[in-house]
Amino acid sequence: MSGRFYPSDPEELRKLIRELKEKETPRFKELGDIELVGGIVPHAGYPYSGHHAIHFFEMVRRYMPDFDTAVIFCPNHSGWGPGVGLDDNQYWNSPLGNIEVDRDFYPHLDIEVSKEAHEFEHSAEVMLPMLQYFFSHDFKILPVSIWEQTPEQATTLSLKLLSANKRLEKKLLFIASTDFSHYVSAASGKVLDDRVLEKIRQFDIKGVYKEVEENNISVCGYGPVMALLSLAKLLYADPQFQILQRGHSGDIVPSDEVVHYVSAVMYSRAIG
Repeated sequence: MSGRFYPSDPEELRKLIRELKEKETPRFKELGDIELVGGIVPHAGYPYSGHHAIHFFEMVRRYMPDFDTAVIFCPNHSGWGPGVGLDDNQYWNSPLGNIEVDRDFYPHLDIEVSKEAHEFEHSAEVMLPMLQYFFSHDFKILPVSIWEQTPEQATTLSLKLLSANKRLEKKLLFIASTDFSHYVSAASGKVLDDRVLEKIRQFDIKGVYKEVEENNISVCGYGPVMALLSLAKLLYADPQFQILQRGHSGDIVPSDEVVHYVSAVMYSRAIG
C-alpha cells in the first residue's frame, strides 16, 4: 500500500510520521500506572487517520516498548479467503524495511494459511510503518484476517491465541484495525459510533455485534474489535477502555460524507 496510504519514499514517510507525532504530542493522554493489552487503530491513509493512530503507538512506546509480537487483527474487505486466515509470507515489508511474520504460532493455532486473505488487504499492512518508526527492537508481527465477524469466532480466536502463547511465552501486543462509520455525515456518524463505543466500553462483545448488525453501522473491523475485547476479558478481571483520539476525514478534507476514526487502548490498572 506504499504510495497510496503513506509515502513510498522512506525519508518522506519518516518525516510525515515525525510531523504527526510533533503536532499531536500536546494532546497525548496520561493514563497512570497501567498494564497494556492493546487497542483499536484506524487504517485509512496517513494524511486522514495518522494523527489519530499515532496516539496508540505513543501509548505502546510508554507502556509496552519491549513486546515480542504485534498481533494485528484486521477485517477482510475483499471477502477472499477463509473466515479467519493467516498469511503465507515469511516477511512483510514497507519503505522502512522488512518485518518477520511470527510463524512460531502457526502449528498451535489451527487457522488456515491463506494468501488470498491478505494479498489485497491494506488494514493490517498500514500498521507497519508506525510500528517500525516507534520501535527499533527485533519484534515480529502476526497478521490475522477476519472475514467471519461473529462473537463466536472472536472468542474462539482469542482462546486459540492464548493457548498457543502458553507454549511460546511471548509478550504480545494486540491491535484491532478498524475504521468506524463510513460515508455518513459527521453528526450521524458520531451518533451511530457512540452506540458501538458504549458496548465496547462495557466489554459487551455480543452487544457490539448486535449494534453493528441490527443498525447497519459500517464499522468495518468489528470482528477485530470483538477479538480484542475477548482477549482483554480473558487476560484481566477488570479490563478498562480509553479513547485516545477521535475524528473523521472531514477534519482534513471537508465533506458531507466522511469516514470516522477512533484510536483507543484496552488495559488493566497495574497492581503495585
